[in-house]
Amino acid sequence: MMAAIVKQEPPTPAPQLSHNHHQKQLICDQLYAASELMLSGNYSHAQGILARLNHHLPSPISPPHKNPIQRSGFYFKEALQMQMAFGMSNSIPTPSNGMLKMCAYKLLSEVSPIIQFMNFTSNQTLLETVGDSDYIHIIDFDIGFGAQWASFIQELPRKKNNNLNGGCSLKITAFASPSTHHPVELGLMHENLSQVAHEIGISFELEVVNFDSFDPNSFSVSGNEAVAVNFPVWSTLTHLSAIPSLLHFIKQLSPRVVVSLDRGCERTDLSFAQYLLNGLQYYEVLLDSIDAAKVPLHTTNKIEKFLLQPQIESMVMGKLQCPEPMPHWKTLFTAGGYSPVVLSSFSEAQADCVVKRTQVRGFHVEKRHTSLVLCWQNRELMTASAWKC
Repeated sequence: MMAAIVKQEPPTPAPQLSHNHHQKQLICDQLYAASELMLSGNYSHAQGILARLNHHLPSPISPPHKNPIQRSGFYFKEALQMQMAFGMSNSIPTPSNGMLKMCAYKLLSEVSPIIQFMNFTSNQTLLETVGDSDYIHIIDFDIGFGAQWASFIQELPRKKNNNLNGGCSLKITAFASPSTHHPVELGLMHENLSQVAHEIGISFELEVVNFDSFDPNSFSVSGNEAVAVNFPVWSTLTHLSAIPSLLHFIKQLSPRVVVSLDRGCERTDLSFAQYLLNGLQYYEVLLDSIDAAKVPLHTTNKIEKFLLQPQIESMVMGKLQCPEPMPHWKTLFTAGGYSPVVLSSFSEAQADCVVKRTQVRGFHVEKRHTSLVLCWQNRELMTASAWKC
């Protein structure tokens, strides 16, 4: 007697998963359509689409807690609306805004390994390359709050003592925009770094150059300096078209190493709409990793409002200024005469240690070719690389 054949029905997707997928698709479709209309100059239709999105993307500040794609979508929607309302103008930071950003930076460093991964991996490469020099000159295109350099300075005497030499001289030239750094903020940073350097007995100088208006022909370095460059890809978010000329400028300085970081969303080779969707998905992953730390709502709100939302606004504004696809940034590096350098095994071990100290499970470090990649649930959060020219 033949056995009855039972037809296997495919499993029904969980209602919540199905809803989230539909919600994400709707947000992506609507933002894509709005950005295409905006680029063509059809602002009224773009505004209509974004207005309809308001119903699906309420403010993250108000309870209940929104999921990562809703929050990421909200910030990109707001950035598009801001560009249509105010154009390419940058807001001028205030001292209080700088303090709030610094607080948000500190909070992010406490709940996520991303800041420590960035700073430790970059610093280790710099120390291995120029740490034994008497005169060190760091060219920094992303000074931020100076936290990276406080820890870098503290490592220098250890390196020098191993070589039985005295304290060294460190100069940092920071390229910063008035739209991101208030003079009071830069003054406090200078004071803090000078104090750290004084306590451990090294000579220190900080020079700040206006990134928006500097003349490469008027800039030079001393022949006895060991030059290294900190050049995260996002430091050019609002100067995308200038990347080739900046790389040429850096090469003329003959640096021993150029340290770079990218988040995977600095895709210069994408169209405006695709660039936005790529950024939308990146920040969804980042927000998901922050949520995993189970921090209070007011903490995530501060991180997002004062740190992440301004980043997204810069992304949107920068790509609108240069909407046409360019070569991928790595292609621009190699075309400019740069070649990748393998990060040391110690850098890799240090990155692994940063992840292991993190209480939240789900982060890991991968070695991809010559780079180190910090991942969350197998999705890229940050890539560290080094280059020589």
